[in-house]
Amino acid sequence: MVQLPGGHTGAVEVLPVEVTTPRLVLRPWRVDDAAALSAAIERSLDHLRPWMPWVADEPVDHTTRVERIRALAAGAAATGDAVYGAFTRTGGEVVGGTGLHRRRGPGVLEIGYWVHVDHARQGLASEMVAALTDVGFADAGVERVEIHHDRANAASRGVPAGLGYRFVGEAPDSVDAPGEEGIDCTWAVTRAGWATARAGRAGA
Repeated sequence: MVQLPGGHTGAVEVLPVEVTTPRLVLRPWRVDDAAALSAAIERSLDHLRPWMPWVADEPVDHTTRVERIRALAAGAAATGDAVYGAFTRTGGEVVGGTGLHRRRGPGVLEIGYWVHVDHARQGLASEMVAALTDVGFADAGVERVEIHHDRANAASRGVPAGLGYRFVGEAPDSVDAPGEEGIDCTWAVTRAGWATARAGRAGA
């Protein structure tokens, strides 16, 4: 059993420990990734700071990074989430991070993602999201997968739009990072909608 938003509990499928894509391996962060993760974040600070609230107190020292990696693992175990580092299949270089989160309620998974500045605009976010959408719908209890971003974040908007997610709408939201305007944009895809989108990409 895991604790779901709203105080619900339920049995859920265990999300996979490792996911491979044509160019990437997605797996949980490990303590021995701490130095590489810190280097990737520090290199990408200006790129990430406008949109990622967790960047506000970066950079952090090695001890803090290790503590955060352990906290991510503990949090995922408690909630049934999956938080992955994204690594190149050749060489194991850190290129970003992603995850599947159950915070939107029963039957819904939300995907989040970030990309190292040196690997931006190479389609890696879309590759991660496509793979994790497949993973999400492998759980029979998942009816819908969502992506949320601030309206000002045009780059994040392009990922769900390009993959066949449907734009659901906008709603006022808190401003948690300096580039945000405080309008949350929701994109969603159902199981049937994802099958149609995948078939369309395969036939393109």
